[in-house]
Amino acid sequence: MKHKIIFVLSMLIGFTNTAMAQAEKDSEHPDRFIGQKMDVGADKVLTRDESAASVSVITSKDTDRRSAKNIGNSILGQGNGLISLQNGGLYATQNPTFYVRGLQTLNGNNSPLILVDGIERDITSVTPEEVERVTILKDAAAVALFGYKGVNGAVQIVTKRGLRDSRSIKVTYDHLFSALAEKPKFVDAYTYANAMNEARANDGLTPRYNTQELNAFRDGTFPYLYPNVNWVDETFRDHGMTNKYNLEFRGGSGKFRYYSMLDLISDKGFIKNPNENEGYSTQDKYVKGNMRMNLDIDLTPTTDVRINLLGVLMESSRPGSQADLWNMIYTVPSAAFPIRNENGVWAGSDIWAGTSNPVAQSIGAAYYKNHIRSLFSDVTLKQNLSSWLPGLSAEIRVGYDNTANIYEDHSRTYVYSVSTPTWGEGDSSPSFNTGTYGSDSEMGAAADVTAYSRRFHFDGGFSYQRSFGNHAVCTQLKYDYEYEDPEGLSNTVYRQDISWWTHYSYAGRYLAELALVESGSSRLAPGSKWALSPTLSAAWVVSKERFMEHVSWVDFLKLRASAGIINADYLPGDNLWTYYAQQYGTSGGVYPFNSSFGSDFGRTYLGQLATMNPGHEKAYKYNFGLDAKLFGGLDVTFDLYKQHRTDIWVSSAGKYSVILAYDAPYENAGIVDSWGTEVGLNYEKTIRDFTFNIGGNFAYNKSKIKEQLEEPRPYDNLVQTGNPVGQIYGLEAIGFFKDETDIADSPVQTFSTVRPGDIKYRDLNGDKKIDANDTKAIGYSVTCPEIYYNLHIGAEWKGLGFYAMLQGTGNYSAVLNTKSMYWPLVANTTISQYAYDNRWTPANQDALFPRLSSQSNANNYRTSTLWLADRSFLKLRDLEVYCHLPKSLLAKTGFIHAAKLYVRGIDLLCFDHIDESDPEAYGVNPLTKSIALGLSVTF
Repeated sequence: MKHKIIFVLSMLIGFTNTAMAQAEKDSEHPDRFIGQKMDVGADKVLTRDESAASVSVITSKDTDRRSAKNIGNSILGQGNGLISLQNGGLYATQNPTFYVRGLQTLNGNNSPLILVDGIERDITSVTPEEVERVTILKDAAAVALFGYKGVNGAVQIVTKRGLRDSRSIKVTYDHLFSALAEKPKFVDAYTYANAMNEARANDGLTPRYNTQELNAFRDGTFPYLYPNVNWVDETFRDHGMTNKYNLEFRGGSGKFRYYSMLDLISDKGFIKNPNENEGYSTQDKYVKGNMRMNLDIDLTPTTDVRINLLGVLMESSRPGSQADLWNMIYTVPSAAFPIRNENGVWAGSDIWAGTSNPVAQSIGAAYYKNHIRSLFSDVTLKQNLSSWLPGLSAEIRVGYDNTANIYEDHSRTYVYSVSTPTWGEGDSSPSFNTGTYGSDSEMGAAADVTAYSRRFHFDGGFSYQRSFGNHAVCTQLKYDYEYEDPEGLSNTVYRQDISWWTHYSYAGRYLAELALVESGSSRLAPGSKWALSPTLSAAWVVSKERFMEHVSWVDFLKLRASAGIINADYLPGDNLWTYYAQQYGTSGGVYPFNSSFGSDFGRTYLGQLATMNPGHEKAYKYNFGLDAKLFGGLDVTFDLYKQHRTDIWVSSAGKYSVILAYDAPYENAGIVDSWGTEVGLNYEKTIRDFTFNIGGNFAYNKSKIKEQLEEPRPYDNLVQTGNPVGQIYGLEAIGFFKDETDIADSPVQTFSTVRPGDIKYRDLNGDKKIDANDTKAIGYSVTCPEIYYNLHIGAEWKGLGFYAMLQGTGNYSAVLNTKSMYWPLVANTTISQYAYDNRWTPANQDALFPRLSSQSNANNYRTSTLWLADRSFLKLRDLEVYCHLPKSLLAKTGFIHAAKLYVRGIDLLCFDHIDESDPEAYGVNPLTKSIALGLSVTF
C-alpha cells in the first residue's frame, strides 16, 4: 500500500499551485469533470477520460456570469490556457483580445482560431445564453484537424441543442447600471493657464497668459472670453444603462429535438444631453437581436439531420460623423473656449476649432449609424452504414455564412463662434474680436455597404467505430473544403484539408490518437500550397490499473503526451500576396519623347526581389499533461508544453548591405521558441444542503526569438534576437537634470536641446553621447502578459448562493504615453491633474515626471524606463449573489419549474500599479464597471 501511495504522490508533487480546471455537468457521465466533452473536430466527441489532447472546458454554468453582450465578453478571465484581455472603447466595439498560450510568432498574428459548432465564425455574434460549453484547444492533438488555421490554438464554442422527451421555456431579463471605471481628471482653466506659462518659460518662451487673464480664469469673470469648462462632466453623464432580454425554447421527442432562442440587447451610453434635437437622439446606442434555431431530426432509423441557423441584426449609432469625443476631451483644455458663446452659438477658438468642441459634437452634429446583418447556417447529414459494415457511418456538412456592414451618415455641420480676447497690461477689461465659422447644414443622407464577407464550408467523410473485447477503435477519413471572401473584395481564400484521424483504446487504460492532415491553401506560393501535418498523442489512465484499486483517495488519474507538426498559411509583410514573384515599379520620364521633353512611359525598374524557394510557417508542438480527481472532489489538471516555430516570414533586409540596391525579399527564416506551464485546481464539496466550491487556474508562458535575420548591431544592448516576442525597447532613465552644471557634466543627449528638468539617460555603450544606440530591452510585453491566473469561490445553501472570480496578470508592462494624461500640453493638448501634481520643478526635483513643455520634446517623450509601468493587476471580474426560489413554492403555480433572482457585479474592483488609469485600457477610452439585476424563469 505504501508503494502505491508513493507512486501516486511522485506524479503529483509540485502540482499544488492554485489554478482551476473547469468543470462541466454532463448528463451522460456520472462525474462532470471526468465526463467533460473534448471536441477536437472529429466525428466522435471524447470525454476527458477518453482523450489524449490538452483541452480545457468552460461549462454552461460559467458562460453567463457577466450579463455580457456576447460570449467573448462573457468568458473574460476563464479557461485554463486562454488569455483574454479587455479593451476600451464604445460598448459596440468593446470586445476582448484572445491568446492561447501567449505570443508564439513574429508575423503579428497570434490570435487563436474561433469556431462556432465546428466552423470558423465571429465570436461577437454569439450570445452567452445559447452556449452549451466553450472548449480551449491547446496542443497539437487538439488542433490537428483544423489544418492551417489551428496553429495558434483554437476556441471551440458549442451551442445548445434540443433534448429528447422534454419541453421547456426559459425567460431571462437583465438590467445593467454602468459607470466609468477611471474617469480622467484634467486641471481647471486657472491651473492650465499657469501650467502653460510654466511650460513656455521652461522652453525659453514668453507667457501665453498675463496676470489679468490668470485672475479672470480663477475668478470666473468674463466666462465667455476666459472660460473654465469641465469637458468630461459637460459631455458625459455618470451612468449608462443596458437591457438584455432572452427567450429560449428547448425540447423534443424521440425523432425531433429543437433549441431556439430569441435575444435582444439594448445599450445606451454616457452622452449627457442626447435629446436636445427634435426627432432623434445623439446617444451612443447599441442594439442587437439574435435568433437561433438548432434542429436535430431522425429522418429514418439510420439517417440523422442536424440544422443550425443563426440570424443577427445589429445597429449602433454615435454622435456626428463618428466623432471621437474622448479624443477631443483628452485634447481640448478647460480654458480653450466656452461651450457656447453668450448668444447661444457653439464656441471654438483660433487654436482649437469648434469642430473639436466635444459638447457641440455630442449634440449639434446629429449622428452616424452602423448596421451589421449576418446569417450563419449549416446542415449536417449523417448516415449509419452498419448494414454494410458494423460501425461504419458517413457524414456530409454544408455551411454558408454571410455578413454585410451598412452605414448611414446623418451627421451635419454647425456654426460656431470664435472670440479672441486681447488684454493689455493695465487695461481694466479685455477687448476681443469675434468671427463666425462653419455652416448649419441639413442632416446627411449618405448610406452604403462598407464591408461584405461570406464563407462557404463543406466537409464530408466516413467514420468507423467498433469495440472488440478490450480494444476500441474510432477512425475517420474526412475531406474539408472552404472558401471565404473576408472583405467582400477579389481576395477569395480557398483552403482544403484531407485528414485521417484514429483513436485507439485498450481497456480504457491505454489511449492513442494519430492524425495525418494534408492541407492546401490558395494563399501560398505555387509549390508550397500543400503540407502534411502529422500528430501523435497517447495517454495512460493510471487509476484503472489494478495496483490502484485500493488507493481510495484517487478517483481518476491520467497521464498524457502529444507531439505534432502544425503548418500555417500566413503571408509575409502586410499580407503580401505576391512575395514569390519579382516586383517592378515605374518612375517619372527619362527620355524626352515629346516637345516638352517629357515621357508618357517613364522607366521600369526592379522593385522588391522575389522570394526564392518559398515555404510556409511550421510549428513543432510538444505537450505533457496530467488530469486527476482526488479525494472525491479535487479536480487537477497540469500541462507542460514547448513549441518550436520555424520558417516564419521575415524581411531579409538585415541580411544584406545597401550594395543589394533593391528591396530585400521576404524569407522563411524566423525561428521562435515558446514554452510554459498550466495548472488547474477545482475543489467542490456538498454536505447536505450546503455546497462549497473553490479553485483557480494559473498559466505561465515564455517565448524567445531564435532567429529573425536581424541586421548586425554595433552594440550588444541593441540586439533583439534572443529576447521574447513583443519585447519593449527603450532608454534607461536615471533621473532628471538638476541644473545647467549637471547638463554640462553629463554625456550629450542628441534628441533635442535639454534643459533642467529633462530626463537624463544612461550611456549604455560608453561613447559619451546619448542616442538611439543606447536603447535596450526594458520591461515585458505591452501586448500579452506572461502570467495569467484566476481564483474563484462559491457557496450555496438551500438555493441561496454567491460566486466570485478574481482574475490577474503578471510580467506585463505598460508605456504611459497617453496624451494629456501622462504626456501633457504637447501640440496644444490639455494636462491632467495627475501630471500637473507630479511634474518636475526646481522645488520638486524628485518628481515622477519631467518638466512641463509646450513643444514636442523629443528628449522626454520617447520610450524609456521613466514611462514604463508595471501593468500587472488583480480584478474582481465577476461577483454574483443569487437565490433559487424554492421548488415547493413554484410547484404550487403548476407551470413554473425554476426561478432565479440575482445581482451581479462586473469589474467592480481593480488592484494595480498604474495611477489614474485602468491597466487594461490606459488610453483615452475608459472601461466601465457595472451592476446587473436579473431574473430567470423556466416554464
